[in-house]
Amino acid sequence: MIRIHEVKLPIDHVEAALSAAILAKLGIPPEDLLELAIHKRSFDSRKKSDPRWVYIVDVAVRHEGQILKRLSKDPHVTETPDMTYKMVAHAPSTLSNRPIVIGAGPCGLFAALMLARMGFRPLILERGKNVRDRTKDTFGFWRLGQDLNPESNAQFGEGGAGTFSDGKLYSQVRDPQHYGRKVLQEFVEAGASPEILYVNRPHIGTYRLVSIVQKMRATIESLGGEFRFESRVTDLEIVDGQVRGVTLADGTHLASDHIVLAIGHSARDTFQMLHDRGVYIEAKPFSIGFRVEHPQDVIDQARYGPFAGNKLLGAADYKLVHHCQNGRSVYSFCMCPGGLVVAAASEPGRLVTNGMSQYARDEQNANAAIVVGITPEDFPSDHPLAGIALQRQLEEGAFKLAGNTYHAPVQRLGDFLAGRPTTAIGSVKPSYRPGVTPSDLSTALPEYAITAIREAMPAFDRQIKGFGMEDALFTGVETRTSSPVRIKRGDDYQSLNTRGLFPAGEGAGYAGGILSSGIDGIKVAEAVALSMLKGAPQAV
Repeated sequence: MIRIHEVKLPIDHVEAALSAAILAKLGIPPEDLLELAIHKRSFDSRKKSDPRWVYIVDVAVRHEGQILKRLSKDPHVTETPDMTYKMVAHAPSTLSNRPIVIGAGPCGLFAALMLARMGFRPLILERGKNVRDRTKDTFGFWRLGQDLNPESNAQFGEGGAGTFSDGKLYSQVRDPQHYGRKVLQEFVEAGASPEILYVNRPHIGTYRLVSIVQKMRATIESLGGEFRFESRVTDLEIVDGQVRGVTLADGTHLASDHIVLAIGHSARDTFQMLHDRGVYIEAKPFSIGFRVEHPQDVIDQARYGPFAGNKLLGAADYKLVHHCQNGRSVYSFCMCPGGLVVAAASEPGRLVTNGMSQYARDEQNANAAIVVGITPEDFPSDHPLAGIALQRQLEEGAFKLAGNTYHAPVQRLGDFLAGRPTTAIGSVKPSYRPGVTPSDLSTALPEYAITAIREAMPAFDRQIKGFGMEDALFTGVETRTSSPVRIKRGDDYQSLNTRGLFPAGEGAGYAGGILSSGIDGIKVAEAVALSMLKGAPQAV
């Protein structure tokens, strides 16, 4: 096939315009165009008066070789690369050992799925509940005033933290082997819209993710995998530097010498256990800040101009960064168009926020984390788990600011910049549930972070008109931007000092978000499979 880049069309173009543009580009008659598939579609809004869709298209044509030769000097016309995923291994019938996957978030699910497809019948241990029961607990905490369940919430349970987001499926990781496309294809097979294969910044939406996760689980089970929910791992058995099994909270011991550690960024008790067992672990940078909310139509107007509100474009998003005079960088993170700010606590007495959107992205407000990058030098000690201590300190402070409740502290942007407490909410109504408490957020983060955010917000207003509106609303605090630790691994994906243990995904410090976590899960599954085959008895 031939890949054609930079095909630009008006936002309201008719379907036939794309094929017409392809015919003109290649200089061929309609009968020579055999097949057309959109590989990628993005939106170019740099010219507010003339925004355009930009396509990358794969086509099958007659006389392909001749066309490629004739257009060989055109950088926008190339041969389509082979993006087919190829299994690296298949489990032999003589294989008696069984890999364990700890965690059923995106990384754990994809590790388990690929191991199951290769015939290795993984056992998946998830400390939380299945995704349906977990959803009931989470929405009960948000909407019904139910108590926080430390094992079933926005962080823990089938689907991981990504389930209660907007299901963003984009990443900045380099992916020359097209693992990312394999992740997207598996989501489509499980029920996601095929459009995620080609839109520039695809998303699924929280409610759709729930059913997709269920279908992925069913596929894994149909291939011989087994799930055990409410099965928290409390100990590892390590003998002479080789992992030999796990112990669960109920005392059950499960033997395995190949264990995928896909525990997510909030499994603080598990990080402590790993450190206590001598598994190599180190502190890593992450970011802290607040959620900010604006009316979605303010963002739409700033980004799309006269085309704001066009249903073809949907809710606008943004990506911002500012380098501050104090040496800090402030940036937007996990932007949720037409979304909600949500309670993401997983420990009693500690309050933390996140953002989510449904597939339609049709809520009144836009929200994003506005965060400041920090490094281990900012942590309270040089202990490998000192980042966790800082997170807990900030989350406890937010809980106290809210009157020792999970009603998050909020502050109008105008008040935050002026250094005065907020006493009443303005025109931007908070979406956070179970509720909010007007506060002074200047004490919710370290002074260097407050100073940096105060400098950044007017700079962001110069990039997006209206971003600095006085009634924009900060909600505190955001501390779970990424894992505060890295469980280091070698080129074989195994722990540096514990053979058979495969740290994976966001919790281990090797991913950030659903797509990159899924990619890492596939890579780790391949490493596990190849390692298991090395030690498998050979058939006679």
